[in-house]
Amino acid sequence: MAKNIEPKLRKIGDYLKLEDETFFMIPEYQRAYSWNIDQCDKLWQDIVDYVESERKDGHFFGTIIINCQDHDTILGLIDGQQRTTTFLLLLKALLININDAIAKTSRDDESESLCRGLKERRRKIMGILYKAETEDISDKPDREADRRICKSSFILKNSSINERYKTELQTILQAFDYEEAENNVEKIARKKNDNKYTNFFRNFKYFYNNMADTHNLSASQLNSISKAILESCEVIEIKSWQVEQAITMFNSLNSDGLPLYDSDIISAKLYAAAEGMKQGNEFKELWEELLKLIEELKEKGVTDLDAILMQKMYYVRAVMKETLTNKGSVTVTVPGLRRYFIDINKDLINHPIELCKDMINLAKIWRRVSEYPVCQILFKFNENAKLFLASYFGRFKEEDISEDKTETIFESILRLFTVMELVDTGYSSKNFKTFLFKEEVKLVDQTVSEQEIKEDFDNHIRDMWDRESIKNEILDYDKNSLVYLNEYLFAKEKGRKFIFIDKPDIEHIMPSSGKNNQEIRKDAGINSLEEFKGIVNKIGNKILLEERINRALGNEWFRTKVSTSLKEKTGYIDSVYPIACELVSIYGNESKAYWKKEDIRKATEEAGDRIVRFIFGD
Repeated sequence: MAKNIEPKLRKIGDYLKLEDETFFMIPEYQRAYSWNIDQCDKLWQDIVDYVESERKDGHFFGTIIINCQDHDTILGLIDGQQRTTTFLLLLKALLININDAIAKTSRDDESESLCRGLKERRRKIMGILYKAETEDISDKPDREADRRICKSSFILKNSSINERYKTELQTILQAFDYEEAENNVEKIARKKNDNKYTNFFRNFKYFYNNMADTHNLSASQLNSISKAILESCEVIEIKSWQVEQAITMFNSLNSDGLPLYDSDIISAKLYAAAEGMKQGNEFKELWEELLKLIEELKEKGVTDLDAILMQKMYYVRAVMKETLTNKGSVTVTVPGLRRYFIDINKDLINHPIELCKDMINLAKIWRRVSEYPVCQILFKFNENAKLFLASYFGRFKEEDISEDKTETIFESILRLFTVMELVDTGYSSKNFKTFLFKEEVKLVDQTVSEQEIKEDFDNHIRDMWDRESIKNEILDYDKNSLVYLNEYLFAKEKGRKFIFIDKPDIEHIMPSSGKNNQEIRKDAGINSLEEFKGIVNKIGNKILLEERINRALGNEWFRTKVSTSLKEKTGYIDSVYPIACELVSIYGNESKAYWKKEDIRKATEEAGDRIVRFIFGD
């Protein structure tokens, strides 16, 4: 007889603590581990904010759906593999840093209680990761004994056919320290710097570095964070004994049954306040206008109602200087949206008409500026940029804003987020989040000029990063955000107007695939497949191209793409994007135009120089 579904609210430390013969299993049909630094950064910041808030209630991290098999010893992760894997990496990074902290605090007689706490955390984490018995774990780290424990058991088996690095998590967990993990993990061919590592190790490294001495995390803070993760972070674990039932629950929980958004709660409070002031009808009309604007902005991928409320909260906190301590230092801890409006700053709720009008103005500004090319480029980077742009918008009424007035601030923020795209540091780093929180106080202050703010960004970027390192990162870059930026900067360089049109695609000038690929590589002077893979995704081989043109061209030869006589086809000559137009002007009249590896390297070098000049405010 099938067992009933079992939902339980569980502490992370209890959820991950398995019996000897039990392990988590990622089923064959699951996707690969895909969490990256951004998601780990958010997870880490959520935990740090929770610890700093000194709340006594638990901190919830969602629902985990498990399909139980083989007498409940195999726990198939139907929903929760990304979070479970990430928490295991986080615990391993914690363990290594706790071992280091124990070695330091044990020499300090005044830290006896702290050292005792760290030893307790060490035992709990080793009990989770390696199912080790308490009596088998020494008080202090012991390289040989710990190494035996690290290799004695496993907690998660990855059976996904989509995962290329099935043993990577186990390799990290089995390492005694960070150096051993780094030496033993996979290194991806043709990649440099941190790009050569898998998501598993990059995320592990991110957590490890966030706890290391370089981030000034004290042993006491490490102990508090460890305790919070193990004893206060919570998930709802739902166990099912029928895989079809488990998958049905997963689909249901992710499509229906969504919890109330913060905006639902806040809007109800606003309406109640308006009714109490006999302004209910006026509020309803304004709220309806706001929702229509929001729907339009959501369709364009610009913002939504919760985001607008968050932006308003950021603006008010900056105006009130709530992000600065009494001593003038910056605090980046952000209260929950609902808590801020309903508990911390009730005055906002008590002025529903004024608040609604302010949000309508902000939504109208977003509708206008979202058409600006520089804004559209910025949207290709990190979403957090919108929080600080919105604070700056508080200076304007919708009818007063323009491209000329805003370009300096847009580009300043874009430069900083371009750096973040290139360096392997998350948004929560002091070089990004702390700096932006401090600068936000100036962004909302109309007495502070845009030029002064630009100079702050100039000085910060020049003080924190050097040109050569940034240039090297650009030369090694193989993603897409910088392709948009490069087009924008090229247009400015040539004095051309830059506009987004017809859903731009990322076009590989030398095709990355296709039936003529081998011959095209030969024309380009590329001798091997490995050399081709190392060059085809460089920024110098990528441009923007209208979707209709890109689809029509397919994987044609370069001479076909730039030709002025394509008969029934379209080509670069019909594009409005600046680099495509430039290629036509240079190569269009050649009878046999070739795009060679030297052209890609030259274009990549030029793009690198162009973007570096922009980043450093030259």
